[in-house]
Amino acid sequence: MTLAPKAFLTSIFEAAVAAADPERTIRDHLPERPKGRTIVIGAGKGAAQMAAAFEKVWDGPIEGLVVTRYGYGAPTKRIEVIEAAHPVPDKAGLEAGQRLLRQVEGLGEDDLVVALVCGGGSALLPAPAGSLTLEDEIAVNEALLASGAPISVMNAIRKHVSAIKGGRLAAAAHPARVVSLIVSDIPGDNPALVASGPTVPDAASRADALKAIEAYGIELPERVIAHLNSPEADAPRPDDKRFARNEVKLIASAAVSLEAAAAEAKRLGIEAVILSDSIEGEAREVGSVHAAIAREIATRNRPFQKPVLLLSGGETTVTLRAKGKGGRNTEFLLSFALGIDGFDGIHALAADTDGIDGSEDNAGAFCDGETVRRMRAAGVDARALLAANNAWTAFDAVDDLFVPGPTGTNVNDLRAILVR
Repeated sequence: MTLAPKAFLTSIFEAAVAAADPERTIRDHLPERPKGRTIVIGAGKGAAQMAAAFEKVWDGPIEGLVVTRYGYGAPTKRIEVIEAAHPVPDKAGLEAGQRLLRQVEGLGEDDLVVALVCGGGSALLPAPAGSLTLEDEIAVNEALLASGAPISVMNAIRKHVSAIKGGRLAAAAHPARVVSLIVSDIPGDNPALVASGPTVPDAASRADALKAIEAYGIELPERVIAHLNSPEADAPRPDDKRFARNEVKLIASAAVSLEAAAAEAKRLGIEAVILSDSIEGEAREVGSVHAAIAREIATRNRPFQKPVLLLSGGETTVTLRAKGKGGRNTEFLLSFALGIDGFDGIHALAADTDGIDGSEDNAGAFCDGETVRRMRAAGVDARALLAANNAWTAFDAVDDLFVPGPTGTNVNDLRAILVR
């Protein structure tokens, strides 16, 4: 390998993102043209880029709209792009959800609805069910983000307080045929969990949602609990006849991107090992485990021989203990950096493939065996900042944040660890 470690790891990230490029993946999964109208809808942090790509490759008239995060728009000609807030919903997202529902009203059997769905769509599509309000849905979202619950649990709850999630958007389009093109950011790639499945129902019931709330000690407004205890909260089941003609296509995922990252490493002269594409758990604990594996390789040349690149994907969680800056990737990496402190020849990048980790403008960060020492020299206590959920501040102090900007796709987190 001739590249410097940061340049090498950046190339690995770029290869993973390129494998999920919307234009290439959408072109390979186009549905047949319908006799009637083609309506394009969508939501997620890469929805605008997906819409722009669809316009390029679709041979026929189209209309529609998608919603994406502020600053994530892309130029389109026929599909309108709306921007809204993420990760906490806002009124722009509320209006977008209402407009999407109106967009699919009154369609017939000969019409086609193409749903472009990717990660981030859940927060971008607030649609309070029943008598609930936007404030109630914001409270639910904030409580879930702070709970440390896995994404499957979060989505089981979200879909039961929404008028658009859990397959409800597809149900509203009936009797039109709905084809969902999905970029998965979910461990295990269950399409019903991506963006809380606006066009793909799953079997989780409101009883499951209530059990999860109790199991994870999630505090929600009384109005929300009352709603979840009523039949009004019931979501459509997968065997609902309204979904019989619909089709779901997974067009990009963490597994595919990790394979592309491994191939790029080999091209650059380094063997790669994919640990898993669906790692979940508390970010700092996952960081400690990854650090232990890296140390074992560095000191004992097992379970893999160095030089080697360790790759993993999935979506960890962060249980908020304080109001610091950062996201799950920087939290993972700060824990990892503490675990390899003083070890020579270990370099790592942890980043979200959509380009944003948490609420700041970085995708993640870099570290090596000297990172914690450099933080100490800069007057930063790495362990204290980890305890305060303030990993962003730690990496910012040593200029190790990774800021590629929005990528236009989202196949969850990429962790790349080079042991030289």
